[in-house]
Formats: sequence, structure tokens, C-alpha cells
Amino acid sequence: MLQIENFINGQFVPPASGSYFDNIEPATGQVYGRIPDSDATDVQQAVAAAEAAFPAWRALAAEKRGRLLVRIAELLERDLERLARIESIDNGKPLAAARTLDIPRAASNFAFFGTAAQHFASESHFQEGLALNYTVRHPLGVVGCISPWNLPLYLFTWKIAPALAAGNCVVAKPSEITPATAYYLGELCQEAGLPPGVLNIVHGTGPRAGQAIVEHPAIKAISFTGGTRTGEHIARTAAPMFKKLSLELGGKNPNLIFADCDLATAVRTSIQSSFSNQGQICLCGSRIFVERAIYEPFKAEFLAQTKALTIGDPLEESTRQGALVSEAHLHKVLSYIELAQTEGGTMLAGGHQVRLTGRCADGYFLEPTVFEGLAPDCRTNREEIFGPVVTLTPFDTEAEAIAWANGTDYGLSATVWTRDLDRAHRVAHQLHSGIVWVNTWLLRDLRTPFGGMKSSGVGREGGLEALRFFTEPQNVCIKL
Repeated sequence: MLQIENFINGQFVPPASGSYFDNIEPATGQVYGRIPDSDATDVQQAVAAAEAAFPAWRALAAEKRGRLLVRIAELLERDLERLARIESIDNGKPLAAARTLDIPRAASNFAFFGTAAQHFASESHFQEGLALNYTVRHPLGVVGCISPWNLPLYLFTWKIAPALAAGNCVVAKPSEITPATAYYLGELCQEAGLPPGVLNIVHGTGPRAGQAIVEHPAIKAISFTGGTRTGEHIARTAAPMFKKLSLELGGKNPNLIFADCDLATAVRTSIQSSFSNQGQICLCGSRIFVERAIYEPFKAEFLAQTKALTIGDPLEESTRQGALVSEAHLHKVLSYIELAQTEGGTMLAGGHQVRLTGRCADGYFLEPTVFEGLAPDCRTNREEIFGPVVTLTPFDTEAEAIAWANGTDYGLSATVWTRDLDRAHRVAHQLHSGIVWVNTWLLRDLRTPFGGMKSSGVGREGGLEALRFFTEPQNVCIKL
């Protein structure tokens, strides 16, 4: 049994209440650990440690802060295999995915922001004969970072690393569904020599630990990734307290497949964007609009590759589809499969829970599922399912495809497949999406802004955007 503890002031400590709840392995449906049921008392201890650590951490040169973050990145790379296995067990994702995406990206986050802080330049404005203005950016102080369960360490570090690089101290809460790699991150921070109190990790549920972080008056900013409804609640709590907010929320992302695309590459990549991490990535393309001239050949090849996906024990090297993260989430996705049938959709593939044998007999496995024949404005095509469920829809004109793509409350990402460069630019600029990929998917440059429009969030993460969020600008005017 893995007993997780909070990481406060550089030490692992039990929750003040002494209460824990079960940690369940998605692939087996069995309890394999215990998670602290932390509350406002634990958050207050973490805030106090962060406040005490802040003056020295803020005063430390950016180069020295950066070296510590790069050292953490090196330790993450050293322990890649161990952490990938932990992530796979805790989340249900295939070991291969954790090894090639989750843990390497977590290391990259620390390495990138560890060096980026040294290149975060101040600005100056010279008023001839009058004054010199210069603008500096100061760390906010203590900030709160709350991350989701789908890419646990990847997204946890995406928030923590820029906050620390900018000179803040952090009180962070990973998802209570997938807390294990965040727990082990504390060990690596100790080994790297991160000063006590600079990073504090409090485990627990959203209503108890998360709410205490959001409403704590000493926490100056909240960076949150998760569901849109939770984001709305956080905004209602934090906005009247004038906290800075970065909310990366849901998505219902379209793929626009034009007839002049490279069909083989479009199909292969659309399989990835549909079913990677069992469809549990906010950037997954769950609405696939295909120009009618190539609809049938696209559909035939897409279905063939969907049916070839290997569903199995996430720890097996051959597995490409692991378990959904929890029993509750499995039932949610199954309910949307029922809804799609009620709305008149034709199920072309999947749609059923998978019962494996052996250690995974009670796991939360689901076939990759494909529907066609659904109206672009039905609930299945408008609401975020966050599972291995996609719809195929033919279109006749570019304008039609753009209108359907924009026809949801979400605006996180979109993918356009075409060889026509003019069309690529024209369509991209008309899509209401924070990110548009052309002839690719999930190709990320950490220097670029990341975030969505409409109900997909507020603010941007990544690169200088993240460093700006975690700092406060101050202009100094010196009269000549």
C-alpha cells in the first residue's frame, strides 16, 4: 500500500486531521494506496511555510533559482522509468505513453523555465529631455496551482515550474485521483536542494483542500486546469478577492479534413488525436469533419485503424489503449454513448466496456468508439465527453465546416488538414480556437502561448505568458 503524505516546508507530513481516503488503480479497480484528506488546516500550514520562504527565494538570483529547477529536470530524467511506471499505475494510461510523453514533458517544463527566467527582460522608455521610465516585474508572493488527473505530472509541473522560476513560492494540489507522481516529486525536490517552503504539495479533494487554496487571502493567484464548471466556481470565489486567475478548461475540438490532404497522414494522426490517453486529453479532436469527396475512404481507413488499437494492461509494452481513470468517469462516458444512440447516431465501432482477464479483470476499460449520422449541433457534438468517443461528419463547403467547428461553447484547439497554404491560413484565422494545428497535432513549442477561447478558459500559459502571469509589473519613472 502506497501511503501518500503532504509535502510542507520541505518535509513529508500527515494531514492534520489524520484522515485518508483510498487510491484506486484504474486498471484493476483495486485499492492500492491512501491519500491525505487535507483541509484548510493543512493549507494554512503550507501557506505559512511558503510565506516564510518567500523573502529569501525572491532575493535569490534568477540564475541560481534556474539551476535548481534544471537540477530537478535532471532528476526527473534520471528516474524516467520509475516515474513512468508510477504514472501508468496511478492513471491507467499505457506505460509507453507515460514513458514517451508525460515524464519527458515534466522534465522539459522544469528545464525550460529554469533557463527562461534568466531571459525575462525588463523594459525601458526614454522620454527625451523629460524622464526615463523602466518597467520591472516582481513575483506575486504565494501562489496556488491546481492540476488535473489526465496528464498528472506533466500539467502539475507546467504550472509549478514557471511560478518558481519567477520567484514565487507555491502551494500546489494535484488531482486526488492521480496523486502519486506529485508525491514523488517532493522527494526529488528534497534531493535537488530546493529550499524548504518554496514548494508545498497538499493532497486532498477539491471541495476541501482545493477550496481552501482558492479562498486563502494570502494566496495571490490561482492557476487551474480542469473542468469548465469547476473553473466557474473558482472564478466566483477568487474574482471578488482580486486574485489573478489562469483557467485552462475544457475543449470540444474539431478536426477539419479537406479533400486535398495527405490522406494517410491525416488518418494516422487523427487516430492519435482521437484516442491518445483514452481520449482523456483536453486537446483531443472529438469532432471529425471530412470533406464529402474523401469521406468514405477516410472512414474506412479510420475504422480499420481504430479496431486495430490494442486494449490491455497498461503495464504491457504492446498496449496502446489503457484504462479510463475511474469507475465514475467510465460510467459518464458510457452515458454519452447511450446519448449518441438516442440522438440518432450510428455506432460504427466500439461502444462497449471491455472485460479483461487476470489482474485487470475489474479495470475500467472501454472500446474506442466512433459514431456517424449525428447533427453538428446535437449534445454529443457540443458537450465535452473526455473519453475515447468521436464523431464523423461529412461536409460540402469550407464555410459549412468552419461554422460547425465554431458551433460549441468551447474554443481550445482545432486541427486543419490541407495541402493548400492559402486555405490553411484562411481557415485557421476564422476558427475560434486558442491553438490551430495544420497537418499535425500536439506539436508543442514551450515558448508559445497555450490556452483557449470562450468556455475553454481565461488567460494563457507557456513561455513568457506564464512568467507574466506569475509576476506583477511595476513602472518606475525618473525625472531627468
